[in-house]
Amino acid sequence: MNTKYTIPSDEDLTAFIDGELTVEETARIEAIVQQDERVAERLEFLARASLPFEQAFAPLLSEAPREKLEAMLATIPAREGTRSASASAATRRRFLGALAASLVTGIAIDRAAIGIGSGSLPKDENSEWRAVVADYISLYTAETLAGPVPRRQEQAAQLAGLDEKLGLSLSPEAVSLPGIDFKRALLLQYDGKPLAQIAYLDPETGPMALCIVRSDGDPKAPDLESRKGMNVVYWSNATHAFMLIGHAAADRMTVIAEGVTNSINYL
Repeated sequence: MNTKYTIPSDEDLTAFIDGELTVEETARIEAIVQQDERVAERLEFLARASLPFEQAFAPLLSEAPREKLEAMLATIPAREGTRSASASAATRRRFLGALAASLVTGIAIDRAAIGIGSGSLPKDENSEWRAVVADYISLYTAETLAGPVPRRQEQAAQLAGLDEKLGLSLSPEAVSLPGIDFKRALLLQYDGKPLAQIAYLDPETGPMALCIVRSDGDPKAPDLESRKGMNVVYWSNATHAFMLIGHAAADRMTVIAEGVTNSINYL
């Protein structure tokens, strides 16, 4: 689509959020946000970010391409003395902007437990946590999940770490998806609650994830929705809420989710 303006980068948008732009640049981005829904959505996503990326991704520093990493970290200004809460939030958002851009080049970002989101988990489980997860998963590419499929022993070890926090008993067989490669199991956090994310790579449609969070709501039968261009099947029992999210067609996602509900023995 032809436009009469330059689309702001994530770094421009985070600088806008943090109030670091000139009056002229601020006015320019405000005008673009009014005209372009895509930019408005991206600004909203970055504004919601409160992820401790610096700490969470420290173990990846030796794995990332050095020149690209240094370029990313160069965007984070040094602070003198103790950081204020607002300065810390600004740094996290700026790091998110650089990190999101790095995903396009295939740098995996999530091999660590991180906290996502703030606010409370709705009793009906109907929106907020799934919206936050969809924002996160929308950054995934096939390159994000590249690499060999972990051996069963490694899969079991990763799942055991989820069991302890969520009170589950997951096995590689229970979370196996037909024709779709298991890639890794992560422990994240939503509003102070453990959140399990099991990431897969579908050779046909790309990244897919099964996410589980504790819930004290009423059991709900599987339902379907669309978020961030992906299909989501979600359901819950008396103790946990679940969502399966991916780019596969809705009917295929529904069939896969049905298999998951039948194979996990605590349902």
